[in-house]
Amino acid sequence: MTSPTRATAATAAEAPSRGLPPAAAWLLSVACGLAVANVYYSQPLLDLIAADYGIDPATIGLVGTLTQTGYALGLLLLVPLGDRVNRRTLTTAQLGLSVLALAAVALAPSALLMLAAMAAVGVLAVVAQVVVAYAASLAAPADRGRVVGTVTSGIVVGILLARTVAGTIGDLAGWRAVYVVSAVATGAMALAVAVVLPAERHRPSAQTEQTEQTSQTARISYPRLIGSVFTLFAEEPVLRARAVLALLTFTSITVLLTPMVLPLAAPPFSLSHTQIGLFGLAGAAGALGAGHAGRQADRGRAERTAGIGLLAMLAAWIPAALLPHSVWWLVLAMVVIDYGLQSVHVVNQHLLYQVRPEAQSRLTAGYMLLYSAGCAAGAIGSTVVYERWGWTAVCLLGAATSLAALLYWLARKQN
Repeated sequence: MTSPTRATAATAAEAPSRGLPPAAAWLLSVACGLAVANVYYSQPLLDLIAADYGIDPATIGLVGTLTQTGYALGLLLLVPLGDRVNRRTLTTAQLGLSVLALAAVALAPSALLMLAAMAAVGVLAVVAQVVVAYAASLAAPADRGRVVGTVTSGIVVGILLARTVAGTIGDLAGWRAVYVVSAVATGAMALAVAVVLPAERHRPSAQTEQTEQTSQTARISYPRLIGSVFTLFAEEPVLRARAVLALLTFTSITVLLTPMVLPLAAPPFSLSHTQIGLFGLAGAAGALGAGHAGRQADRGRAERTAGIGLLAMLAAWIPAALLPHSVWWLVLAMVVIDYGLQSVHVVNQHLLYQVRPEAQSRLTAGYMLLYSAGCAAGAIGSTVVYERWGWTAVCLLGAATSLAALLYWLARKQN
């Protein structure tokens, strides 16, 4: 006869095998999309914001700079907390605070308060990365790639559709309405996460070693917890390799996305901002790569999937270079490059989460720091190149970066 204590232990041990239900994974995917979109809503609204506050056009760029800076700070200062506190609690708290920050943006009476609130929005938007680690911790090991792919697809769609949503609402009701709508949606999501989703089940694991490691992490002071993000780079080759790939691949896609508005808005195309925002729909189609990559990783084909993704990113620059002939070439390029990017990104995260279960959030923070560095490098480099040498040179820069990523992956694979 099985004792009650053993029966309880068996039930707890079996819990992870049940994994995360698909509906819950999609809920977390939507949460990620809402969170990360907050960082990008301002891009098509800058002219409206500048006019509202009487800000010089050259200065209004601070909105994007402060939001992205806040996001980078949040990666370092907030995401690692997921290894120390309950991630469901951390997720709902960040979503709740995001509601306040978004409301502050919408109601800000002065430019200074608006900029401060935008920075806070950026800091709190890193809840998307906390959610990815949360989903991975709830998933059954054999299904973790699919879950990570599903949740990551929400981030992709959020980034790509933010411009379209913001531009449409901004045209209809003004720029402040964008942040009001986002605050309401984020508040609803915070409530859904708190009520619907379970607590993490892998933490009280039957594996003694993991339980001891988790307990030790819970006792680490906050400064040491943050410092250990950098220590992990020295200790874990997988983190170094995957973070470098993130740096190169996100540099490449940012090289495409940042300056593309310039040739599209200029003759002969002369597209409006609303029409340019619709290009995000093309990239969103590439988000299908996230789910496919996750399923392939679960079947033991992670590296092959990453290699195919890197080849797709390199090949995408051929149609991108044909933009002067037709905008449809750019549509094709966006679908292909985003499909490739998400394949690599999901595989990277899948492999990272297999290394140190007790350090998933800190691994995510370190990985995403180089992701942010890649986005910044791509944005700066592509605008400078476009101004001096034009669209063809931008495509050569992007192709060179994609080729570097592919060669780096091949070199690591052979070692």
